[in-house]
Amino acid sequence: MKAFIFDLNGTMIHDMDYHTDAWRQLLNQDLGGSFSRDEVKQQMYGKNQEVLVRMFGPDRFTEDEMVRLSVEKEKRYQEAFFPHLRLLPGLPEFLEKAHQQGIPMAIASAAIPFNINFVLDNLNLRHYFGAVVSADDVSISKPHPETFLKAAELLGVPPADCLVFEDVPKGAEAAHNAGMDAVVLTTTHVPAEFTALPNVLKFAPDFTDEFIQGLV
Repeated sequence: MKAFIFDLNGTMIHDMDYHTDAWRQLLNQDLGGSFSRDEVKQQMYGKNQEVLVRMFGPDRFTEDEMVRLSVEKEKRYQEAFFPHLRLLPGLPEFLEKAHQQGIPMAIASAAIPFNINFVLDNLNLRHYFGAVVSADDVSISKPHPETFLKAAELLGVPPADCLVFEDVPKGAEAAHNAGMDAVVLTTTHVPAEFTALPNVLKFAPDFTDEFIQGLV
């Protein structure tokens, strides 16, 4: 592979439980929903506005209200997760080796810039990435391939030469739709949930995995 493209939440950092908690608090306590943890977890993909529409329908909120709620959810997530903010085991070494070898790398996430900056700046990672694609940079989020295709374009690498690191089925599906192979980090979902996706090369709990370390 000539380039690596990383999803962020659940892929580079193990934070999806904190996102679930923040969403569930907002949806149930603030907005009057009665969603179970599993119901929330299954809908946590794509842009925050899309999550709100899936949970409450297209007519409940104005665009401005959804933007405000999106930021509020991320503030709660960041406050709870900040004491635990760290990269998955093996990823610091992996990023440094890839960087030293001149392998282009990008972030391609459905998160808003507010969330991406929270991770990149607090962990001093920005210098590793030649491109960052956020929810604000695409018209249609994962599983549509736009997020990953835009990252490949910004890196100047053909999609077929990019390897995606993901943690959720919709993300791996987006990679497949972009013509990219994927490595799945099993922080959030189990391998059985990816059985329909032929582009998944490997499942791994973190970046200490021998297959992943062998990529650099």
